[in-house]
Amino acid sequence: MTSGHSEGVVLAVDGGGVKTDLALVHTSGELLALVRGGRSSPHYIGTDGCVALLARLLERAFAQAAIDAGDALPAASAQIMVAGADLPEELAALRGAIEPLGWTRRLVIDNDTLALLRSGTDRRWGVGVVCGGGINCVGIAPDGREARFPALGAITGDWGGGYDVGIAALAAAARSADGRGPRTILESAVPAYYELDEPLDVARAVHLRELPGERIGELARVVFRAAGTDSVAAGIVRRLTDEIVAMATVALRRLDLTGEDADVVLGGGLIRAAPTGAIEAIAVGVREVAPAAKVIVAPTAPIVGAAMLGLDALAINSSAVARARSELNAAFAVIEGDGSRFSVDGDGANERVLRGGAHG
Repeated sequence: MTSGHSEGVVLAVDGGGVKTDLALVHTSGELLALVRGGRSSPHYIGTDGCVALLARLLERAFAQAAIDAGDALPAASAQIMVAGADLPEELAALRGAIEPLGWTRRLVIDNDTLALLRSGTDRRWGVGVVCGGGINCVGIAPDGREARFPALGAITGDWGGGYDVGIAALAAAARSADGRGPRTILESAVPAYYELDEPLDVARAVHLRELPGERIGELARVVFRAAGTDSVAAGIVRRLTDEIVAMATVALRRLDLTGEDADVVLGGGLIRAAPTGAIEAIAVGVREVAPAAKVIVAPTAPIVGAAMLGLDALAINSSAVARARSELNAAFAVIEGDGSRFSVDGDGANERVLRGGAHG
């Protein structure tokens, strides 16, 4: 570690409904460790499960970075950004479980949309839309005002995460097969993806819990591949882009930013996999409401934004922030592209430790 002082460590977490990234960054900008684990959203595994997973990841990060946790904790700053931390009660529950562990002197717990926004812009304001396993949006005005959504799923009107797109694909395939809906190549492409014969085979497997429900989200990629030649798949993609535009433009209107050159940052696994035409459609829709807005697909992962927020909280100089961004980007490219190097934690979640700087 560059410094033996505990003041030099920033703890950053980007936790989602599919996977969780945890990083340790020194205030010099040196990346000490980047660890990946399974999903940590309290919506899926509860508050206790979320905190237990983070504790395991933190332990592994310290071990792999050759840092004594007793010397490094409490960290100077911690940004715990978790999907599913939407309501005040949920944030309070996480804080109540994490604070007694003594991980940091400066603890921030919030939704992962803030990490996404920071990963895509240095302006500290704008709109961020996360579209991964689920969908959510945050808007921040230059004066600090915020626009948020409950993001509790269908019960709060949300549609557009990977699960929703996957269900739409499976439903369209089933309706094509039995004649209730228009013919679509999803009828064959959906079961083929799971190496099954018919849409009903997929539906039965999900119903009988032979196929985990979370795997339905994988069908989004099938939809994206088919959208160029299949009108039903294209319709699902249009619905997705319309929902993203709706969230972004409502946030802009609420904050009176429709006349500003606001950055609208898009991110999440679904966005990264989306075809170029879908991103262009989102940009067109946003500019119909806010002509000067700039639609940006985040060039870095939300874990980068979480780390940036941790450094921001300590007023770290821009050169250190730039170094941290660069080292995290390089590490994330490896973690995304080299699954053969993953290790497995006790829950069977994929976990990978990457070390930068002197610890590489």
